[in-house]
Amino acid sequence: MSTPRHRWSPEEAQAWYRQRPWPLGCNYIPATAVNQLEMWQEDTFDPVTIERELGWAADLGFNAVRVFLHDLLWTHDKAGFIERIDRFLSLAHGLHISTLFVLFDGVWDPFPVYGPQRPPRPGVHNSGWVQSPGAELLSDPGRHGELEGYIGGVISRFRDDGRILGWDLFNEPENPNIASYRDRELPGKAALAAALLAKTFRWARAARPAQPLTAGVWMGALDATRISPINRLMLEESDVISFHSYYTADLVRARIQQLQAYGRPVLLTEYLARETGSTFETILPLAKEYRVGAFNWGLVSGKTQTIYPWDSWFKECAAPEPWFHDILTADGTPYRSEEAAFIQRIARDPA
Repeated sequence: MSTPRHRWSPEEAQAWYRQRPWPLGCNYIPATAVNQLEMWQEDTFDPVTIERELGWAADLGFNAVRVFLHDLLWTHDKAGFIERIDRFLSLAHGLHISTLFVLFDGVWDPFPVYGPQRPPRPGVHNSGWVQSPGAELLSDPGRHGELEGYIGGVISRFRDDGRILGWDLFNEPENPNIASYRDRELPGKAALAAALLAKTFRWARAARPAQPLTAGVWMGALDATRISPINRLMLEESDVISFHSYYTADLVRARIQQLQAYGRPVLLTEYLARETGSTFETILPLAKEYRVGAFNWGLVSGKTQTIYPWDSWFKECAAPEPWFHDILTADGTPYRSEEAAFIQRIARDPA
């Protein structure tokens, strides 16, 4: 067995980052998919829509996308899943777009089911999105090892693939999903998720990827006296630092400055919530100033219904204005033409 690769030093991470263009893109799922399973399962994988929509992303000036995978896809159809990942990467690469893959996810429905997915609840934000792994597996640390094959198998297959920007190991692992699935969430989820994340970093490094590993801090204090165990783990194990923020520019600036103290490249892997003041016009100039990679949530309004706000889970919202996330309507027309023009300008500005 080969020796697991080391965590990159700050100097190695910065050298990798200097060789790349400033990462600018979005969290992507095709408009025809309600969640990760529907995006990737054989019967609903939609390369025609994917190629068309990624073309629109390229037209905006995007050079990267953040895309979610799921462990059940590996469990039920390893060969087909790998083939579809490869096809997606070819479509994206053909448009000069690199991919940051997310392997686990702690957000939304804790009980994913492989196969046909339920339709979205009308007017509800991400009503069909599912966690990976599900609560049944996450709740039993003795079963966590069942996931090693998924992590090692996917990363090993693509470990030297230049089409991949990096591996985001676990999205918001301890998210309590208070507004949506609070009554169905695991007690002690944070500790269980932290245990799995620590193992996932080990499994991922054992696959010896040429791309960086990360897991993004998304809430909580980061100073040494108050930092949570899971935030400490993320920051101490990631090759490149990543974070989420749906807040205003002054708070994002403060977070960037805090995270740049680690001496590593920084990626903002989720932002854009127009009603809270997180907009392209406020966040992108800041990200470019600090050369922080930036991935807004959403591209095309579709089955995830993320034009609706988070509180649409408990408050009816017939016609959201402004849109919460997303940039384009189903036919590729920008929700706001001036916003699309702004993204294009900042993408082509060499400064």
